[in-house]
Amino acid sequence: MAPVVKALRESPYFNCRVAVTAQHREMLDQVLELFAIAPDHDLDIMTPNQTLFDVTARALRGLEHVLRQEHPDLVLVHGDTTTTFVGGLAAYYLQIPVGHVEAGLRTHNKFSPFPEEINRHLTGVLADLHFAPTGDARENLLREGVDEKNIYVTGNTVIDALLATVREEYRFADPLLDGLDFRQRRVILMTTHRRENLGTPLREVYRALRRVVADHPDVEVVFPVHKNPVVREAVQAELGGCDRIHLIEPLTYEPFINLMQRCYLVMTDSGGLQEEAPSLGKPVLVLRNTTERPEAVRAGTVKLVGTNYHCVMQSCCELLDDPGAYRAMAEAVNPYGDGKAAARIVQNLASYFGLADPAPDFKP
Repeated sequence: MAPVVKALRESPYFNCRVAVTAQHREMLDQVLELFAIAPDHDLDIMTPNQTLFDVTARALRGLEHVLRQEHPDLVLVHGDTTTTFVGGLAAYYLQIPVGHVEAGLRTHNKFSPFPEEINRHLTGVLADLHFAPTGDARENLLREGVDEKNIYVTGNTVIDALLATVREEYRFADPLLDGLDFRQRRVILMTTHRRENLGTPLREVYRALRRVVADHPDVEVVFPVHKNPVVREAVQAELGGCDRIHLIEPLTYEPFINLMQRCYLVMTDSGGLQEEAPSLGKPVLVLRNTTERPEAVRAGTVKLVGTNYHCVMQSCCELLDDPGAYRAMAEAVNPYGDGKAAARIVQNLASYFGLADPAPDFKP
């Protein structure tokens, strides 16, 4: 949302007020600092060992207070977090129009990813304006009965944020990262955190990664390990002490994006990385059985490989051993954005209020 906040604040039409729930305190604060955003309202709801019930209840009560105080003409929510759904619900209860940024992503499996898939559906029902990143997302919304005049295809704002953050001259504060030879070594960036992959699926992935590294002496892995203790236990059991596999603490946004820009390929069960990495020409192996981003699969920028040991190992080895297969993914056109999504969203908001013409739809 940072690019949208910036574009709204630069617009002559809007008074933008920012509310955060701090559902994930540490992840939020480093992004606010990077993009110089000082929230007008910070609910600070995060507590140790919080559950989805905790997040939902505290965010709903907190946002009720914010919305009653601000009396906004429209509430913007983003993506598929519990905060997103609750923000839409709070606005609906007060009969305030809702705009959903990154609308229309679907896997059609309500437990994959969990709880994000249901958060998307519920937010879509509550929203009045739908800012879809792609034509596929638009079609999903149309099939669900959303009026086409309320759907705008904008590209994804995550690409705006990424392109504003990558810098060729960037230096890592971490000595390990700063000392990696990205020119002579092929560095794999690995991330895993999905609830549905906990247990055997993740261990299969880690064993496959260990075999890939053993068979390729020029390959190194940087693995920012998620703070979930179940993930950490599995990572240490399977990858702890492995030569050329660097297990590090989670990175903040700026060093992570610049690490991705320098790596050779990405292995992840994340959703957002399926959009971000291809913008930098990095092939992505998706460690999931479903994806809400089928455009990337069709475009060839990502490959859905699941969590089976042999599938993960073979897919990774293909990209390392077959230059043609690597180029085909690295040079495929990213279907998710051109860095101008936030400007389109703000122009379309102005159109909704009768202040400007709508922006043309984004087309890759």
